[in-house]
Amino acid sequence: MNPINLIVTVCAVLSPATCEETVLVFDWNGSLRQCVMGAQPYIAQWVGEHPKWNAVKWRCEYPHRNDKADGAAATSAG
Repeated sequence: MNPINLIVTVCAVLSPATCEETVLVFDWNGSLRQCVMGAQPYIAQWVGEHPKWNAVKWRCEYPHRNDKADGAAATSAG
């Protein structure tokens, strides 16, 4: 397993124009593209623990590298 940075753009539920990026680090054994597709349970857990925020998009990156894979999907959990 390798550490992967999951960068999630989250917006405030009560103020959708207020957005920021948060970084979740977890172990992943796969490509960045697979990470983007497999990240949903991690994002759902984070949103469940932070109900004032809604995840709107995310991407995966290897730590300290420029390789990226983007995922643009809205979640309604929160």
